[in-house]
Amino acid sequence: MSAGDRLRIGIHFDLVCPWCYIGKRQLTLARSRFAEASPEVAIESTWRPVQLLPEVPEQGLPFAEFYERRLGSAEAVRQRRMQVSMAARAVDLELDLAAIERMPNTARAHGLLRRAGTLGDPGLYEAMLERLFAAYFQRGEDIGDAATLRALAIEVGVPESLVDAAPGEAHNVPASSAISGVPNFNFNGHLSLSGARDAAVLFMAMSKAVQMSVVTEAGDRLDRFQPFAGRQRGPKGSP
Repeated sequence: MSAGDRLRIGIHFDLVCPWCYIGKRQLTLARSRFAEASPEVAIESTWRPVQLLPEVPEQGLPFAEFYERRLGSAEAVRQRRMQVSMAARAVDLELDLAAIERMPNTARAHGLLRRAGTLGDPGLYEAMLERLFAAYFQRGEDIGDAATLRALAIEVGVPESLVDAAPGEAHNVPASSAISGVPNFNFNGHLSLSGARDAAVLFMAMSKAVQMSVVTEAGDRLDRFQPFAGRQRGPKGSP
């Protein structure tokens, strides 16, 4: 497979970030458009968890108090909710931020996603990811609670044996020092975008990244060829 036949997308995210949920929806729209425009290109998406608030205790914190303290006032919280809700509706997402009672520690949920990822089924992984986002932002469920996570995973179709495996890994959440904010999208290692970008912007980045990969591959081939192309023949009888 040549460089022009592959599109690898890396997405850094956290489950308590509403912009990550909105960005996921924008990415889905962009991928569908790109797949229609370039059906010959295989798309591979890799989701990489980043725990934004590792200091949140395992049992979580009261959501309203947490955000009022974080943003400075109840009015600031109200305005932020309006901003997020408007951005969500633009991609046909209806969020119920008022239903959220707890700010969870997301380590356990990320651990569940990593175990689901070991099945090698991208569709199941993204279904689990979607279910976690929807549980939190649309239904106000506590995705830091072990029993809640177990029920959600079984509902999606994750095998019970995997759901119950290695509960101690919940606190071992990978992060990247190179990522300062989420969502963050990386395309073929060439282009990186942060924030819940519009699907049209993500589509253009996908197209550009594939083009850059083709150019890079052509340059590598030229570099390998040049030592031979530049070789001069010596006088008659010499090697």
